[in-house]
Amino acid sequence: MPIETFLSLLLFCFVAAASPGPNNTMLFASGVNFGFARTLPHMAGITIGFTLMVACVGLGLGAVLERYPVLLLLLKIVGGAYLVWIAWKIGTARKVPDTDIGDDNVARPFTFLQAAGFQWVNPKAWVMILGAIAAFSEPDRYLLSVALITTGFFLVSFLSTTAWAGFGTALRGWLSDPVRLKWFNITMAVVLVLSLWPMLR
Repeated sequence: MPIETFLSLLLFCFVAAASPGPNNTMLFASGVNFGFARTLPHMAGITIGFTLMVACVGLGLGAVLERYPVLLLLLKIVGGAYLVWIAWKIGTARKVPDTDIGDDNVARPFTFLQAAGFQWVNPKAWVMILGAIAAFSEPDRYLLSVALITTGFFLVSFLSTTAWAGFGTALRGWLSDPVRLKWFNITMAVVLVLSLWPMLR
């Protein structure tokens, strides 16, 4: 892959991964509600899970979805329903917890496996990956191009997750006020639901 094409790929990955969407909205809200350290498993789950998904799609799963488009539709429906449920959980959170140990009523941040698994039902993730594979894979050097696409998304996902969780953490103190946090979480829930619209059309 020529260097110009790789730079274009990185730009595509940056715009796709760093723009507001389900992952970034949830990371931002997690940074506010739980802090940076407790959001680390969520960040790692997104980065590793999404990277693995890119590789799987590039190595054959994408062709299966093209042959059976009903599967992609099913994934969008399941992912949309799950995101609405997550939005409800975010929107009804009313305090910044100091700890979740021993309190079943306190919200918890995503675990690594939850965040990694979520990528497979994230409508935006499917749109991003299928678009990248279609635009940047090269038939004569297919495996190499898939490896470069996977690498590009890994690098950008790492930077993006760090930035969005960091932004949320920076606002944690200001949003420790219950009224501010209430309206912040409601806003994040609405943004999360609205982010589904362009991907579910």
